[in-house]
Amino acid sequence: MDNPEPLQMKTTGLLRRALAAEQADRISVDALLAPLQRRAFGFLLLLLAIPNFLPVPLGIGGVMGVLVIALGLELLFGLRHPWIPGFLRRRTLSRQGLLRFLDRIEPATRRLEALCKPRLRALTRRPMTLVSGAVMVLIGILLALPIPFTNYVFGGMLIAFAFALVERDGALLLAVWAAVVTIIVASATFSRALTDYVRDLF
Repeated sequence: MDNPEPLQMKTTGLLRRALAAEQADRISVDALLAPLQRRAFGFLLLLLAIPNFLPVPLGIGGVMGVLVIALGLELLFGLRHPWIPGFLRRRTLSRQGLLRFLDRIEPATRRLEALCKPRLRALTRRPMTLVSGAVMVLIGILLALPIPFTNYVFGGMLIAFAFALVERDGALLLAVWAAVVTIIVASATFSRALTDYVRDLF
């Protein structure tokens, strides 16, 4: 089969196919997500992860965090397809820029795609999507907080989360859920220890 169906193609293959379908220098978010159907949540999450790896102005983590929170809330509300405001749907992205980004992360995505496969699929369907929505909200909150040098960490989590949703990989979803919980517990423990240390000093 020369032209596999979209649901049989891997994540980056689907994204490259969507980009190849557009010949213009810039592509709208709406045009990029339209052919992806039920995988649109994962692909939109992947798009939101991209700015965390690019030289962009300070504070972009806060903006992306808010958008990730909004996407997580949509999952919590049980939407089957992401709702995107018109001004964001019409926003255009550089086609070549997206292709360069895919080339840049290809070594990591190739390994990730080799590990990903449809398994524990019940975790990727309702009602377990409520858990994914809650975890997405938590990642968005962490990303929005002004914590130095964490954009790559949370951006990496978003990419793993996106691949898990697109590939219907419940095992990878479990790993992301566990990583987020671990970070929250570690952050709370560190904050408490730091507070106790400062209190003891004075």
